[in-house]
Amino acid sequence: MMQMSIATMYTTRFCPYCVAARRLLSALGVDYEEIDVGAEPQRRAEMMELSGRHTVPQIWIGEHHIGGFDDMNALHREGKLTPLLEEARERVQSRD
Repeated sequence: MMQMSIATMYTTRFCPYCVAARRLLSALGVDYEEIDVGAEPQRRAEMMELSGRHTVPQIWIGEHHIGGFDDMNALHREGKLTPLLEEARERVQSRD
């Protein structure tokens, strides 16, 4: 199961959408946990059970599954990603 972090992504190393997701989160200054299902194939079943999807990346902001890169990018364009990140950051800090 995922640790509590601001963002968690199930990825593979060379997936272009995974690369784009890493870049966007990094550009926003977000530290994230990355689970490479290519390096740890048994984690793909975990990802599929948690998300109901089989493609990567699968992204969580805090405890909220937001979907893949296209979903996260749409939230960003709509101005909804930053509030989710801030809420997750506050939750993480309150648990420290």
